[in-house]
Amino acid sequence: MQRFARWNNLVETTFVLALTRHEAGYRVRIFTPRQEIAFASHPSIGSAHAVLEYGLAQPRDGLLWQECGAGVLPVRVEGEGALRYLLLRPPPEQIVSTGLDAHPLLAATLRDIRIGRLPPALVEGGRKWWLAEIADEAGLRAWNPDHAAIGALARATDSMGLCVFARRTSAVPAMVVRAFPAGVGITEDPASGAANGLIAAYLANAEPAGPFARGYLVSQGREVGHDAELIIRIEDGEIWVGGRTHTVVSGTLDWNAE
Repeated sequence: MQRFARWNNLVETTFVLALTRHEAGYRVRIFTPRQEIAFASHPSIGSAHAVLEYGLAQPRDGLLWQECGAGVLPVRVEGEGALRYLLLRPPPEQIVSTGLDAHPLLAATLRDIRIGRLPPALVEGGRKWWLAEIADEAGLRAWNPDHAAIGALARATDSMGLCVFARRTSAVPAMVVRAFPAGVGITEDPASGAANGLIAAYLANAEPAGPFARGYLVSQGREVGHDAELIIRIEDGEIWVGGRTHTVVSGTLDWNAE
């Protein structure tokens, strides 16, 4: 399965393979344009969609179990056909460090944007992301980041890059997100399930009684020609990330080994 951004930049490619863990229903390997990665949420959700569409695995008690480099992870299957939702539970998260002074390159990376109420943080959960809350949605959407600075920060900290978020004023808790995974050769990602899962964990830890501690909706990708809506659910301390899926292209490939 492949995901292409509208500007013809390959984001991730996944391969569904034979199992090595008996408790899983299928195995996935995930590749960015530059390297293989242990885990990514949206490629995992897309792979689960393909697995269901082609009958390669069946849910058990409403769950698919995906084997990947980060272990065996559950994917919740809700509904059927065009009304189906898939939500992944990412690997457990850990806040590594917080504050604008958490790394010498961080302040320079965020120098042209107004920071929100929570301090920036480096959070790990299957992969590492720098997270930064921005003061308002308009500032986040209009931001033209220094991609070279993000890349330098990512390389120096062995992280994916920088994910920024802003709270949206609305009756339903909602968030606006932009993600810049320069660490794996991607300028801006139209939808980042793993990073959104880490944002949810950071918010729930920092504000356990706040309006975002039980879940919310995410808008991401508008700045790169998409407008994805992601669902975040937080239930009994567990974070689930996902949304509705559909097939864009299907077909077969005659792979000649010569």
